[in-house]
Amino acid sequence: MKITDVRVRKITKIGKMKAVVSITIDNEFVVHDIKVIEGEKGLFIAMPSKKTADGEYRDIAHPINSETRSILEETILQRYQEGLDSAEEEY
Repeated sequence: MKITDVRVRKITKIGKMKAVVSITIDNEFVVHDIKVIEGEKGLFIAMPSKKTADGEYRDIAHPINSETRSILEETILQRYQEGLDSAEEEY
């Protein structure tokens, strides 16, 4: 699996959610609405989810193993940070 594109949409309002991300895998499959969230231990990603009838949230798409989750998280957070760094350079 290779992540071939990452598109970050920063969230400007104050809160824990910092961005919404779309990734393309192998130039063939897209996953939208991955969230970048500020937690107590730093940034992390939350996979797209929907609310069930009983009020719980369930992931719509998610990695099967921790290695794949790490690859996704590292790639997405790196691209998010690059966007922040380039925005700071513009000022």
